[in-house]
Amino acid sequence: MREQLAIEGGKPVITDALPTIKNASGRLFGQEEKQAVLEVMEEGILCYTYGQRVRRFEREFAGLMGANHAVAVSSGTAALHTAMVYLNPDPGDEILVPPITDMGTVIAILLQQAVPVFVDIDPLNQNMDPAEIEQHISSRTKAILPVHIYGSPADMDPIMEIARKRDLFVIEDCAQAHLTKYKGRLVGTIGDMGCFSFQQSKHITTGDGGMVISNRDSEFGRELRLCFDKGWPRHKHVRDHYFLAPNYHMTELQAAVGIAQLAKYPACIERRRESAFLLRDLLAEEDAIRPPGTLPDCEETYFHYCFTFDRSRMLVDGEQIVASLNAEGLECELGYPGTVPLYMYPMIRDKKTYGSSGWPFDSPAARRIWSYDEGLCPEAEKACRRTVVLPWNEGLTEEHVNLIAAAIRKVFSAYKAAGDADGPLVADAAGCWPAADQRKRHTEGLENV
Repeated sequence: MREQLAIEGGKPVITDALPTIKNASGRLFGQEEKQAVLEVMEEGILCYTYGQRVRRFEREFAGLMGANHAVAVSSGTAALHTAMVYLNPDPGDEILVPPITDMGTVIAILLQQAVPVFVDIDPLNQNMDPAEIEQHISSRTKAILPVHIYGSPADMDPIMEIARKRDLFVIEDCAQAHLTKYKGRLVGTIGDMGCFSFQQSKHITTGDGGMVISNRDSEFGRELRLCFDKGWPRHKHVRDHYFLAPNYHMTELQAAVGIAQLAKYPACIERRRESAFLLRDLLAEEDAIRPPGTLPDCEETYFHYCFTFDRSRMLVDGEQIVASLNAEGLECELGYPGTVPLYMYPMIRDKKTYGSSGWPFDSPAARRIWSYDEGLCPEAEKACRRTVVLPWNEGLTEEHVNLIAAAIRKVFSAYKAAGDADGPLVADAAGCWPAADQRKRHTEGLENV
């Protein structure tokens, strides 16, 4: 007999609030962070330019990542913009970027008056598809900006092969991919620069904040450290500013929290992975669900837990599925960054940038007048309509995951159409998918959205 859904008046599966990144219930906060902040306040040095904690945070993060250079900034968006200031594209130059990402990725490009060129995704993991890159490269292409979405790594080997062949800079957006590994290497260290976010929802947090890491510096006529600090060479005894750059200082308070959080990285990552693997196993028999895909020999660190669903197997659309899951007490959303890719958001679609100019999309410096219409990236558009996004955090226990799985099974059992299916996909113990046949199966039955 069909169990009455909460959205129809039935009893919700989850009656108590789950741990969340929105407060301490889903975060590894403790006495260490409190003491660190108290010490900063007692010393009275809150500003980066006079203190030592920001520099220490940079050194320790660089050491953890195996990078030669690290600069701490005020947000993940600031990290990406700092990297773009370092790259120093001409107005109208083009940056290749996936359409499944946070708007901050594209804001960083537009703030430097470059043009985002959207490259469609691999439906396995919703990262930039290397096979789609070459067709978007032009004489104005300056860089490739892959995003390791949801904590799953983009396929960096072919991306780097294209970049080196075409002499393109590579900036990795690792905001959602802390300590994610691609074939044994940490993401953020594979390209020319890696950008991280420490916003409240990230694997470790300073409330807001970010970091840029690199093994290369002093290219394009500028040093990385000057690119977030007004182009100001502070070692000089008089004021000077070498080039136009923003002020994206991190505070000593943020850095103090960050230093304490670094020690908790391993526990955070392990807890997220353990709970994600448990949910994957609990949903293994749900034939209408396709769990998240991770490339072979890679390790995902689960910023979100996402799954796609087979629309042809369901009686209702994604909006109804998500509304029903929310009614069962499970916070989730349809699609990321929403039900449409970034280029269909009004800011980009209607070119709401610099006054009424349409700059840089319509600027004389651009190679052509740019437009971003439906159908530009078909795989990304399908993904936005068939992906259920669950916020994930290190506070989730086995009991919580059992409730999450029960809520999902309840809703899918109620809305699933009758009929045969090919059966669930099977990942290995590390959560990775075979590269060929099952990657094809991962997308079968998902066209009817």
